[in-house]
Amino acid sequence: VQLVESGGGLVQAGGSLRLSCAASSLYYDDYAIGWFRQAPGKEREGVSCFNNRSPLNAYYADSVKDRFTISMDNDKNTLYLQMNNLKPEDAAVYYCALRVTYWSGTYYGCRPNEYDQWGQGTQVTVSS
Repeated sequence: VQLVESGGGLVQAGGSLRLSCAASSLYYDDYAIGWFRQAPGKEREGVSCFNNRSPLNAYYADSVKDRFTISMDNDKNTLYLQMNNLKPEDAAVYYCALRVTYWSGTYYGCRPNEYDQWGQGTQVTVSS
């Protein structure tokens, strides 16, 4: 599966951006998909993820709750991240990632090391 992110850019603090992640295919019965970010000198962290079997029960990192919203357009195989009220600390490279479960053990988490297919990332810069 190819994952291609877009939508990053430079925005002032308090502004908004919407990231997109186009997936070449998502014809899987059980998968987890989400957004991650990595700032310089920091570890990659999970921002928001969900499993397709429970799409309404998305995970959000505490730092982005009530500001970011994850959504999916199943017809377009495209994942979105609406980011509002951006803060300088949100600046990072944002990645989308996918984890497919083929046997058992549906995964609902957002730990980066549990995901094995990644996009190339898109830069988000927030000026204060």
